[in-house]
Amino acid sequence: MLQLDYRNVLNSVIGDEHGLELHSEFAAYADQIKRIIIDLNSRKDKPEQWLQWMNLGYNEETVWYVKEYAAMVKNRFENILVLGIGGSALGGMAICEALLKPYWNMLSAEQRNNLPRIFFLDNIDPDQIAGLLDSIDLTKTLVNVITKSGSTAETMSQFMIVKDRLEKEMGDNYRQNIVATTDRSTGFLRQIAGEEGYKTFVVPDDVGGRFSVFSAVGLLPFALVGLDVDDIVQGVKDMDLALKNTDINENIAAQNALIHYLMDTKKGKNLSVMMPYSSRLKYVSDWYVQLWAESLGKEFNKNGERVNVGPTPIKALGATDQHSQIQLYNEGPNDKIVTFIRVGQFDSTVEIPRIFEYTGIGYLGGKTINDLINAEADATKVALTDYQRPNVTLTLSNISGYTLGQLLYMLEVQTAIAGELYGINTFNQPGVEQAKNYTYALMGRAGYEESANSIKAKMAAV
Repeated sequence: MLQLDYRNVLNSVIGDEHGLELHSEFAAYADQIKRIIIDLNSRKDKPEQWLQWMNLGYNEETVWYVKEYAAMVKNRFENILVLGIGGSALGGMAICEALLKPYWNMLSAEQRNNLPRIFFLDNIDPDQIAGLLDSIDLTKTLVNVITKSGSTAETMSQFMIVKDRLEKEMGDNYRQNIVATTDRSTGFLRQIAGEEGYKTFVVPDDVGGRFSVFSAVGLLPFALVGLDVDDIVQGVKDMDLALKNTDINENIAAQNALIHYLMDTKKGKNLSVMMPYSSRLKYVSDWYVQLWAESLGKEFNKNGERVNVGPTPIKALGATDQHSQIQLYNEGPNDKIVTFIRVGQFDSTVEIPRIFEYTGIGYLGGKTINDLINAEADATKVALTDYQRPNVTLTLSNISGYTLGQLLYMLEVQTAIAGELYGINTFNQPGVEQAKNYTYALMGRAGYEESANSIKAKMAAV
């Protein structure tokens, strides 16, 4: 199972000013944590609680449908193009980057076992969109458009562009190149899919985008590129079973949630750095940033009191960011807690040849890159601790569908528990919705005329 090492947040290691006496803290919060875990699990089947993501590991029907569809379209497409933003893309990007062979899209069809390349169009930069669409053959591309509401301006504008090009190139046959993942019964994309006859998959009710990676939002792209969705889901289920344990001494999600909460509220560490020591896990940090920021950054608590809470997540990558951020982490403000992600066993071992032995770099010869990246991680952890900077380490035995399922689900549960500790609604996002509504107004969506006039007046006054 996924391992959590929290020794470097202890006051016995980094001192009383910046460290925690976790034995007493765990005891003090034991009953509250128990109530939170019981409450989350008791509410997960109730409507409008936004906790259905806790059931996704057990949705065998969805797993069966995505595997069946992937088998039906196997060898028909050279490319998968995922249109989505935020939670509709970040989880898929994280797991595909971790589990597919490195540089997947650059490999030959033979090297990919004739499985398709996959592209995530997760922004609306015009140069990126034009460049990608000019680089792939859309007639040989399966387009998966993902938006639960069907009104996400970024995703639907992308879709309108791609659909127009497909129709011009393929005529009425373009429909076979589109699959939509959206709400079960409502929304513009559901309406369009019904009228046009697209194959569809469902974003379940009461599952927010940032918690949707183990629904068809993520599982469909994974199946299409040949990833073992059963292995991923098994990791989710096994971690879910472990995290039902109400004893904080045995529940790593509860432990890490409480550690981050106390570091923020008691020690002033309101920045949360996610730093995997594996390039394959790079996008896990991007996914975590959305999960942590949108879930915990809230103006009001559940009682309607203004609290303006939320630790700010920061993404980093070891060893790359030892050369860009660690100077600040060690000697700048002591306002951060760093989470390292370590890999016990890499898939490859790369030896460093015994050359240049007459120079000062000769000591590297005969060792491996594996030795080096592990030494870099150990050295960074110890250096941070020397500077009394709190850090925790999550260790995966290896990188597989099973361990990725465990990791991401644990971080989801950790986030839910942290939200309860802060006393906020973890699952809404009013700050995001306001900006979305302003965008609708500025782009001329019907019903937003008054808002558009107000925004334009504000912009003119600046």
